[in-house]
Amino acid sequence: MSLAPLALALLAVTLTAGAPRLMARQERFRRAPRAALVVWQAVALSGVVSGLAAAPLAVAVLAGGRAPRSAWAAAAALGLSAVVLGRLLWAGHVVGSRLRAARREHRLLVDALGEAVDDEVRVLAHPTPTAYCLPGLRRRVVLTEGTLRALPPDQLAAVLAHERAHLRERHDLVLEFFTVLHRSAPRWLRVPAALHEVRLLVEVLADRAARRATGPVPLARALVALAGGTHPETALAATADPSATRARMALLAQDEAPARLAAGMYTFAAAVLSAPGVVVALALGSMRS
Repeated sequence: MSLAPLALALLAVTLTAGAPRLMARQERFRRAPRAALVVWQAVALSGVVSGLAAAPLAVAVLAGGRAPRSAWAAAAALGLSAVVLGRLLWAGHVVGSRLRAARREHRLLVDALGEAVDDEVRVLAHPTPTAYCLPGLRRRVVLTEGTLRALPPDQLAAVLAHERAHLRERHDLVLEFFTVLHRSAPRWLRVPAALHEVRLLVEVLADRAARRATGPVPLARALVALAGGTHPETALAATADPSATRARMALLAQDEAPARLAAGMYTFAAAVLSAPGVVVALALGSMRS
């Protein structure tokens, strides 16, 4: 199994650059957004594990159970793992620090300028209909006076259900995870369409929660009314770019995905997650025999 490290390296590149390009085109997966996000997470995690495990496995193969026969190759392999890990840690630090600092500053501003409706909701004196949420330990749902004037009670309830779903299910952590992976990858491996698709799936999940609470019509009308609103980059908002909003509107009118589609996606996610471990186990088993 001397080719196992190469197999892991190829698997890492495939899962980081190739698979996301194909997955981003599978619009039917949006009908099962939770399962789709699990698949995206499985592919991303498996790609990272493959990249980190390829170098140490190369050292183990070179060693053959004894001291490495090629010190420079072992050093290069370990250096590769160190670079991958270093980029991940640095991207995590930069992205996480920036997001938390920006949200903390904006929350302080909202608390100072906004009118408190309850412990969570704040209303800003602004005429443009806008709604978004600020996740974190002191989470907030932010509305404007323009939103309260533009939306009747059922549409306002739909918007609040959407934003509270973001906060309750911690969609911000899902987006942060994928943003860190996107930033840590070399530019030639990055797939912007993948990040866009994950953001859309997160919005579809919140839409499903709002649809269960109020029905599809109030939410659809609220999305139209809020289409011109703006929000901070670090917030999660009911409306996003026009193309994503059109896709979400179309999904509101569709039934839930058949159970077999979600089951197949979960099965695929489990297989992808297990792939690096299978390669490593086969390589180590071959070395012992």
